[in-house]
Amino acid sequence: MSYITAKDGTEIYYKDWGAGPVVTFSHGWPLNADAWDGQMLFLMQNGFRVVAHDRRGHGRSSQASGGNDMNGYADDVAAVIEALDLTDVTLIGHSTGGGEVARYIGRHGTRRVAKAVLISAVPPIMVQTPDNPEGLPIAVFDEMRANLMKDRSQFYQDLAQMFYGANRQGAKVSKGILDQFWLWSMQAGLLNAYESIKAFSETDFRDDLAKFDIPTLVLHGEDDQIVPVKDSARKTAQLIANAKDIYYPGAPHGITSTLQDQVNGDLLAFLRS
Repeated sequence: MSYITAKDGTEIYYKDWGAGPVVTFSHGWPLNADAWDGQMLFLMQNGFRVVAHDRRGHGRSSQASGGNDMNGYADDVAAVIEALDLTDVTLIGHSTGGGEVARYIGRHGTRRVAKAVLISAVPPIMVQTPDNPEGLPIAVFDEMRANLMKDRSQFYQDLAQMFYGANRQGAKVSKGILDQFWLWSMQAGLLNAYESIKAFSETDFRDDLAKFDIPTLVLHGEDDQIVPVKDSARKTAQLIANAKDIYYPGAPHGITSTLQDQVNGDLLAFLRS
């Protein structure tokens, strides 16, 4: 397997397929790079080089006891990009991975970046604060942490229902999609998954978004039960200059799976634009 070593010695697993313009992928919590396979294979078949890594503490990367915050995640993205000497990259991030992309640009700039895509992404900030009254109360995330500690396996099974909208009347979500969510989630270290909740919920990305100076696409499902669209994508699209935004009516958080063909088509059109 392919690994790079971060500055603190953490081993970051990555996969690197194909040849052509480079697209990198940052996955959602608490999954790993395999969650992008449907996009990676499609884009590779359409002439792109695709690179995805497992966030530290997730999947096949080592379970670091430190760096489980957005600065650490962004620096790991930078380490992969620099180790592979990638340039003119399109950064794609889903959910927590969207925050990772935003913080990468905030910390490392766009010298190596051509475009960015934020899918069901957590920016600008998820938690409720005095200047973000539409955010989710901190009690929501405290409950997540408590349930993760109590019985993470059952917690992930329950979370999958909301993630893919399987709890909505008339939803057509296969058992396979729900099972793979559980499988990927269980590969994350408990410490890493626990600390990542603070990273994705409490990090303020507004200053990072102000530094976007490249073409950016924002994609979001309008029935996202994990990252509500009104307090995320709609605000992000206003904070990034000239961002293009697409909203999918009735769609859940996990649109890369439930609307795979549609999302892939929108990504390809943006990459070729």
